[in-house]
Amino acid sequence: MNVSRALRMTAFAFAALMSGSALAGNPALVVDAETGRVLHAERATDPWFPASITKLMTTYVALDAVRSGRVKMDTLLTVSADAAALPPSKMGFKPGTQIRLDNALKIIMVKSANDIAATIGENLGGSIEGFAEIMNQKAQALGMHESHFANPHGLPDERNQTSARDMATLARALFNEFPEYQGLFDIGAIQYGRRIMRNTNGLIGRYPGADGMKTGFICSAGFNVVASATRNGRHLITVVLGAPSANERTMKAAELFDRGFNSQAGFSNPTLAALPTSSVHSPPDMRSVICDRRGPMPDEEDSPTTIATGENSGVPNLFSSDVMAFAGTAQATRTTLGPRSAAQPERVWVGLNPPSEAELAAQAAKEDAADKAKKAASKKSAKTKSASKAAKASQDSETASASSKVKSKDKTRESISVKPVSDQKNKAKPAKGKDQASAETSPKAKNAKN
Repeated sequence: MNVSRALRMTAFAFAALMSGSALAGNPALVVDAETGRVLHAERATDPWFPASITKLMTTYVALDAVRSGRVKMDTLLTVSADAAALPPSKMGFKPGTQIRLDNALKIIMVKSANDIAATIGENLGGSIEGFAEIMNQKAQALGMHESHFANPHGLPDERNQTSARDMATLARALFNEFPEYQGLFDIGAIQYGRRIMRNTNGLIGRYPGADGMKTGFICSAGFNVVASATRNGRHLITVVLGAPSANERTMKAAELFDRGFNSQAGFSNPTLAALPTSSVHSPPDMRSVICDRRGPMPDEEDSPTTIATGENSGVPNLFSSDVMAFAGTAQATRTTLGPRSAAQPERVWVGLNPPSEAELAAQAAKEDAADKAKKAASKKSAKTKSASKAAKASQDSETASASSKVKSKDKTRESISVKPVSDQKNKAKPAKGKDQASAETSPKAKNAKN
């Protein structure tokens, strides 16, 4: 990209070393989805905080429940007060709102709404703890040995952890076991009423062949992504954990895909299960690198950054050979990522049946009224603040004026102070300057002169 970006990457690498992580390079992995052969691995079995890529495990448990016949895609889930109280990202539905499971899954894959992920967990598991127990049972059955989940949304909890290898294992299971639901993972945007929410995965609609999966971000984890892409009949899965920004996450994933599609996996490539266990036992806390720094808080969405092409693009080498690097072919000219292509948003709704045109119109009118009321309240608040400032300024001005008058009177009193004179007649000495003028206006001074 440019010198500024290179400097940021250098600073990030240094900070990562200072924060205690084993290596400067963050975990990354590329695997052939069909064969499970690993094309590239960096710290692939190191434990890491998952953040919202946790919702892929939530989705696996939900789809498994559908497969077993325990629930259906149109089963209604009820939002609880606890779920509604969770922090953003969220839909903000009121307690008691009901939403179909299929709509809930679309929302957590695109909007990454924590209140909806909790709603899925509470309704399918009986409680957050009960659902987390099911998540861990399924994770162990899949061979996700570094993973443990404490909740269905990925909000900060020191018990949450995963690895790049485990997330690639989960992604393969979602594609291989539930091919009929692959459309959940590459939705470009959803629409609820008039609200259109874009997928935070910066590869969708920009990287050729990108067909979905999930992003995640909390300060302690950095920027994570599990990504999928298909090109010329090859299906690859890429995992990036702990990137310093949403842009870096997207750019590194694109670079990994580029190299992956330009290399071949053979029997010499290890499987996911064969990757060596990490010597690290707990996830590093990346908060000091990601959030405890000058400037605004990082944004979960990437900006429309373009990745330059050619060998002299200025992008630092993001790959290491600490575990396993690509082999066989040279790096081709890099793909340019421009602005996202337009995506037709998929509509989601509350309740069992999709809204009619009349209901949509009524909802739009309600949203219009809410927007107007919000703007009116904002204007009223602004006017109140302005009036309060004006009143305070006027009061301060009056106070300053009164203070000035008091000071002026004090100075006047000082200017007419009388200098003592001698009691002897005809021996009084006239004062000089201001004291002289004061003495001449004094009655005693006049008597002395006479």
